[in-house]
Amino acid sequence: MLADLLAALSFQAGYNTRIVLIGAVLLGTAAGLVGTFTLLRGRALVSDALGHATLPGVVLAFIAGSALGLSSRNLPLLLAGAAASGALAVWLVHLLSHHTRLTEDTAIAAVLGSSFGLGVVLLSVAQRLPTGGQAGLGTFILGQTAGMTEGEVWTMAGLAALAILASVALFKEFRLICFDPDFARGIGWPVQRLDLLLLALVVVVTVAGLQTVGLVLVVAFLVIPPVAARFWSDRLDRILLLAGLFGGVSGAVGAALSAALPGLPTGAVIVLVAGTLFLLSLLFAPRRGVVATLLRQGSMGFRLAVVKALSDRRRGPAAPVSGTVALWLRARGLTTRDGALTPRGEAAAERADRNLALWERLTRTDPNAIPDTALWGIDDATRVLPQATLARLREGTAR
Repeated sequence: MLADLLAALSFQAGYNTRIVLIGAVLLGTAAGLVGTFTLLRGRALVSDALGHATLPGVVLAFIAGSALGLSSRNLPLLLAGAAASGALAVWLVHLLSHHTRLTEDTAIAAVLGSSFGLGVVLLSVAQRLPTGGQAGLGTFILGQTAGMTEGEVWTMAGLAALAILASVALFKEFRLICFDPDFARGIGWPVQRLDLLLLALVVVVTVAGLQTVGLVLVVAFLVIPPVAARFWSDRLDRILLLAGLFGGVSGAVGAALSAALPGLPTGAVIVLVAGTLFLLSLLFAPRRGVVATLLRQGSMGFRLAVVKALSDRRRGPAAPVSGTVALWLRARGLTTRDGALTPRGEAAAERADRNLALWERLTRTDPNAIPDTALWGIDDATRVLPQATLARLREGTAR
């Protein structure tokens, strides 16, 4: 298995596997980029409605093609139908949320449920046609790369590349409407048109991913990589790079695993790989990860306990402290074996008292002046606060 996986990832597992891998990487990158803007704009659930809304378009295109005598595997026709029904779903969500009393999530739920229900009904109609039943239309629900032809792969890759180029070209516009749409509207930018353009890119990615991950799982491909990237950075450009990277890696590894283990469905494996990257980000991201947060909280609690222990010993009889704090104070030469302060500990306790006095006065007089990243009572106020603020606080403390 490992040899087959490495062969697929190194583009040495055959021509068909190579082009599928390229298409999956481009699709994952496009999903990461477009999904980031969609997530920041608060439109993540729209991609779910779009995915389900493509089913009736695919089936109607198949029925129309059958009536015209076209091949049942006419992918451009099927994708055109998916794009048309997806665009109609976007328009309906926009119409219901902006021109009725329905909230956006209610409009999304209504369009999603009715579209998928219509698609299932149309599937049953297509099954009774004398042209070969559904002719593989069910693969659009969960995806199937094994039956894709070379032309279909390149069509998917071309749509994904188009979405990538559009995301890069419209980076400035999408960034502004994601973070400050009111300002964009105030300076005359067409916010609603940009919103519709962003949703059009979601349609493109959804249509491109129908045969790879399917209409059910495409929403996961649009949401998981951006959410995973958000754990690693606060800057939009870095989040976009990471989301594209996570999406591309998910597509590559998922397609390679599916090639190495033919019994595994490619779309589901791709989403599982993306979910694994999300789980690793959730746990081990350096700033926002669970492990880093627990370590930071534990460090803050320990440092506060040290400051409080020094201050208590300077003011009166030694209060009991935890064994870890007592050992740390003794190891640093701040206390003696019986817990009394050493000369060095006296100096440290005096500094701790002055620091706490500055922080307490600031919280009483102007709590809004505390920096967002400051750890109250722990950080050295003389290094964290501006000099003007320190001078005012010291003057008040002296009084």
